Amino acid sequence: MTTAQHPAPDLSIDGTGLLCVQLLLRLRGRISGHPAGTVVHIHTTDPAAPLDLPAWCHLTGHEYVGPVPHPATDREVYAIRLTAAALPTRPDRPWHPAPADSGTTG
Repeated sequence: MTTAQHPAPDLSIDGTGLLCVQLLLRLRGRISGHPAGTVVHIHTTDPAAPLDLPAWCHLTGHEYVGPVPHPATDREVYAIRLTAAALPTRPDRPWHPAPADSGTTG
């Protein structure tokens, strides 16, 4: 279902079976190089995703769009929109801002 509130994805990421840090590391790796405005749908089984994804978006500056209605019952889907002014995080610690001279994005 695509609506103004739930835009169609430009990129879908399968994070099923991944928890917290692994999910964020996969997300960060897959969005690297995508332009601002890219809508990303994250498929996940992580029960903490409804808390982790908005918090990570707040930290990095990406826009958390929210849960996306979908027919699957074995996972949830959440959407984010990439921003141009996203702050980088540490390569091995997506919860920590990167030092100012780091080249890592989002």
